[in-house]
Amino acid sequence: MKSKVALVTGASRGIGKSMAIKLAEDGLKVVVNYNSNREKAESIVYDIQHSGGEAIAIQADVTSEDDVKKLVSRSQEAFGQTIDILVNNATGPQPELSLENVSWEDYLDQLHFTAKAPLLLLKEIMPSMKEKQWGRVINIGSEVIEIGNPEFSNYVTAKSAVVGMTRSWANELGTHNITVNAVHPGFTPVERHGEVTEENARGYLKGVPLNRLGKPDDIANMVCFLASEEAGFITGQNINVNGGNTFGV
Repeated sequence: MKSKVALVTGASRGIGKSMAIKLAEDGLKVVVNYNSNREKAESIVYDIQHSGGEAIAIQADVTSEDDVKKLVSRSQEAFGQTIDILVNNATGPQPELSLENVSWEDYLDQLHFTAKAPLLLLKEIMPSMKEKQWGRVINIGSEVIEIGNPEFSNYVTAKSAVVGMTRSWANELGTHNITVNAVHPGFTPVERHGEVTEENARGYLKGVPLNRLGKPDDIANMVCFLASEEAGFITGQNINVNGGNTFGV
């Protein structure tokens, strides 16, 4: 795996940051993609390099076809090789909207990150994966697709698309030894959530058998496993990492 390159989108903070760091700890060369937070992305790269790993931060709006092409091209120039592992993690604002207030544009805003960006990235990276007859695609979903949170249909609908997309891609790419899986995190407090403690999240924890909130490393550990050689016979799966709050789609 030390000869592999992993691209993590939306990796300047939160779960994406943990994924990038953990993949680097496993010996992979990591592309830390960010859209606007250059300082944080470069800080992650510094920490990885300071620990003996290899990483580069590259700015790109992954919902833009032109930016995606530049992202993939720059990463290949930086490491002198093509991308082997794609982690589709980037997301945007997630407003909670009632059916009275939500619009089709609100749905599209979410689909741009959950469906359009992964498709653009896959189409750009897929030819080299097919040529090498090896690849890993890991899509990041959410437990909301099973919970069906009210006043959140824009986000729930978009994340639901990840399930079918993952299965279809897995069926199409399996003959090329490219695995495609999805990881669905439970509630995992990160910067965007502000101050969250297990005390003020007691209502959520009532349904969690392991009786704790998720941590970014919980998700990153599963992503690292799916990226590894050991997961070579796992594809088309939608895996919940949420302490048992839901039991699979």
